[in-house]
Amino acid sequence: MYESLRRFGAKEGILAAWCITSDGRKVLLHLAVGNKESEACWTEFLRHMVRRGLRIPTTVTADGAPGLINAIGQVLPRSLRVRRWYHKMANMRSKLPAEAAEEVLAHVRSVSDAPTLEAGAAMASSVLERFTDRFPSAMACLAEDLEASLAHARVPARHRINVRTTNLLERTFEGERRRTKVIPRLLDEKAAMKLVFATLIRVSDRWQRIPVSDLERQQLRLLRRELGIDPEPRSEKREVHRKNKKESAA
Repeated sequence: MYESLRRFGAKEGILAAWCITSDGRKVLLHLAVGNKESEACWTEFLRHMVRRGLRIPTTVTADGAPGLINAIGQVLPRSLRVRRWYHKMANMRSKLPAEAAEEVLAHVRSVSDAPTLEAGAAMASSVLERFTDRFPSAMACLAEDLEASLAHARVPARHRINVRTTNLLERTFEGERRRTKVIPRLLDEKAAMKLVFATLIRVSDRWQRIPVSDLERQQLRLLRRELGIDPEPRSEKREVHRKNKKESAA
């Protein structure tokens, strides 16, 4: 988000990151100045959180900004990167004629709502085959970064709606803008950061937790092992070793 500074007559870019913890809490992780949404700015932003002790997240939701995607790949390569669907749908709508947009996007929604990763990939292939000849630009947008767009299907079903969007950020920014719009320009960078931080923390205090069951926590633990984020427990390693040894002897 960007805030106007009175002293310099320019806009101050502010980067923000939130998380949802395994017990369902929503937490503001970091705020930092980032006048350019460049790879260098995002990389330093993510590294700062890691230096402060951030545990490697299971998933990271982001839009299609190349700098942010590259930064996630550098700093959090094992996390499951999830592409935000709202921006993708908006981009496709802008490339479709008005009379065909609702029909095409209805098919695209079936891709984002697919029950499994495999079903989503199959539906995406079907939609691309059906509409590419008529609407090549929109279908190129669907095909772009498709693996990340379908990655939300790997998390527990009830939480897919939370990881495939950045609504948590957007709603927070709405609360922040309601406060700052009555102040035409802030004096300087420090004043901007103080007001933004105070507003975001105040908004977050009103949030309710997201319910996470024991089964869903276990599913997330298994996903973290599949991604190579967390090692397998020693007891399971020993059991696998014994099984392999037994099969070799047979």
